[in-house]
Amino acid sequence: MREDFLHYVWRMKRLRLDHIHTSQGESIQIIDFGRHNSHAGPDFLEAKIQIGDTLWAGNVEIHVLSSEWIKHRHQEDKAYDNVILHVVLEEDQAIFRDNGERIPCLELKTRIPPKFLNNYQELIHNAYWIPCQHQFHSVREMTKQLWLDRLMVERLEQKTQYIQERLTQNLNNWEDTFYQVLAKTFGLKVNAAPFELVALNTPHNLFAKHKDQLFQIEALLFGQAGLLDQALEDAYPNALKKEYQFLKAKYQLTSIKKESWRFLRMRPANFPTIRLAQFATLTYQSLHLFSKILEVQTLKDIEALLEVQLSDYWTTHYVFDKETTTRNKSLGKSTIHLILINCIAPCLFLYGTQKGLDAFKEKALSLLEELKPEKNTIITQWERLGMAPTSAYETQALLQLKNEYCGKQRCLECAVGDRILSLP
Repeated sequence: MREDFLHYVWRMKRLRLDHIHTSQGESIQIIDFGRHNSHAGPDFLEAKIQIGDTLWAGNVEIHVLSSEWIKHRHQEDKAYDNVILHVVLEEDQAIFRDNGERIPCLELKTRIPPKFLNNYQELIHNAYWIPCQHQFHSVREMTKQLWLDRLMVERLEQKTQYIQERLTQNLNNWEDTFYQVLAKTFGLKVNAAPFELVALNTPHNLFAKHKDQLFQIEALLFGQAGLLDQALEDAYPNALKKEYQFLKAKYQLTSIKKESWRFLRMRPANFPTIRLAQFATLTYQSLHLFSKILEVQTLKDIEALLEVQLSDYWTTHYVFDKETTTRNKSLGKSTIHLILINCIAPCLFLYGTQKGLDAFKEKALSLLEELKPEKNTIITQWERLGMAPTSAYETQALLQLKNEYCGKQRCLECAVGDRILSLP
């Protein structure tokens, strides 16, 4: 038995409330169960409970065994002085206040409906891909959809935490913040950290001084990435290297180590050299990209803003000094959609939240509803369970459900889990 289950039982009032008494036989009437406390201190605050002939107002503490009060050293914490009721699965030890008065205790071991307890045990003690794998289909579609809507917003809010941190560091400069978040997104999971570091080490306003020179923007980015810090054969990278040495001295820049980048087991189209070239071209084309994204309305308009045509050298190269057949290395639709999901939509959502403009929050959600559903192993498993997502909005919600709830066995906080616990 886990304590969070007892919290759930108390919070959701899933216990038999007829003829309840303390372990010493005093009658209990619960007028207000209190407010769940997610911070330090007692588990439920501001409860109102009549014990015997006395009406008490105060806090409720919950444990599996009453002796955990001592184990957790609550007797040494003044925050627990106002506990009016100790709710436990089993009272294995009487608990007293400093003045010698016994704290009233309510045992739940005979008050939790057996079927409810069995449903919980079945959820928690299995090795299925999701705990409710065999009951998931029994929950109404409306319940699932409403929960997915909430999870989608939760996922966006989670993604905006990093953006808010960067925005604070940048003194609320949205263009600088978007540039840094976009850079991190360009790196995908494998090279997100070095890409982010390059952006943090290369002030966005530097590019404004070279806005008409793609060559200089490439020199800045490849130099800051440490990829020019090596012996090179081709004329183009050597020219970039020479230009970077000049710019580095002029602006007193610091590059990262070239060893920071990962090339192994990656598709050539995702090599950091190609991603940096694409990022350089996008910066060259749209220096104030976030302002333009705020202005446009449709998915097609945003896709058009992210279309890039790389410089001639990169049409025949994936890395420096190794020529290949000519290929178009513009950003593909799948990459553009990843940028929309992981950068543009969260930035729009946070911008709308910060400015109090719901239109931008709705725009973020609408863009995700327009995008095709993502394809990955988690979504494939959901499809096997009967879910058929029709948009990135739904796949993002399903990823949140699996990663943040199912994978962490947070069934008691899940709308689907709550319904399954209540099954007859």
